[in-house]
Amino acid sequence: MKVVIHIDDSAQWQAALEKALPQATVLTSDAPEDERKNADYLAVWKAPEHLLQEQSQLKGIINLGAGVDYLLKTPGLPSDVPIVKLRDAGMGELMADYVLYGVLHFYRSMDRYATQQQSATWKPQAVPEKTQWPVGVLGLGAIGSYVATHLSQAGFPVLGWSRSPKEISGVRCLHGDKGLDELLGQVQSLVTILPDTAATEGILNAERLAKLPEGASVINPGRGSLIDEQALLDALGETNKPGHLRGALLDVFCEEPLPTNHPLWQHPSVLVTPHMAAPTPLNDAIDQVIAYIKAFEAGESLATISPEAGY
Repeated sequence: MKVVIHIDDSAQWQAALEKALPQATVLTSDAPEDERKNADYLAVWKAPEHLLQEQSQLKGIINLGAGVDYLLKTPGLPSDVPIVKLRDAGMGELMADYVLYGVLHFYRSMDRYATQQQSATWKPQAVPEKTQWPVGVLGLGAIGSYVATHLSQAGFPVLGWSRSPKEISGVRCLHGDKGLDELLGQVQSLVTILPDTAATEGILNAERLAKLPEGASVINPGRGSLIDEQALLDALGETNKPGHLRGALLDVFCEEPLPTNHPLWQHPSVLVTPHMAAPTPLNDAIDQVIAYIKAFEAGESLATISPEAGY
């Protein structure tokens, strides 16, 4: 059995897989082409086109992350090979920490204190009851559900949204277009953890951003394609002419790295982070990859990605 890995720090992954799968030949994508060809499994994150095209006998592809949009758009992806992805693998806790920080950033007026500091203004801000700060979570997959539950346990009313009906303890779950409109109309902070698909691209456009209450905030650690960036800038307004949205914490963007001349960098109401909300913890991810390979080898049924649906 041959496994080829493509990811940053691939040597660490290689060493861990070799230890767990002593019967396998484990290579990184830096190996010579004649050695990495004819792999049984690819374990990859943003695999180059040539690595996919070199393979002729793949049994499975393991996407080393929760988002599969890059992989599905890569030319050379074989149509008849099952694809699985990391499901949470320790990312849920990290994502929940990031989102909770973002909610608290606005809830406890840290954005306003940062502005006050520039003018040496000493002015305590009122702290509303948590019950008056509903949070919306778009996307209730494994990570989104974890985040929604974490926020609920922190004392915030949580409204979750998905395409199809879901049930999560402590979370008011909505679905469909009507449910999305209902959620947008009443949340103080909106969190987006949807996948990048044809159905979700630009889901937060000017029309939907306008449905958020005055002073609402947006937190996006999901996918850059979910938000119309110009529409968000318009909704935030400018220093001398504020828009109806209060601020945004953004971890993902339509183009990454975010170009240095992009207006989001300089906007006073935007906090930019470099796609770091939920890095993949190595040990948890390795355990999941090993389990996937063993399941493939045993012929077990696995929950695979639907290229048509995009997740």
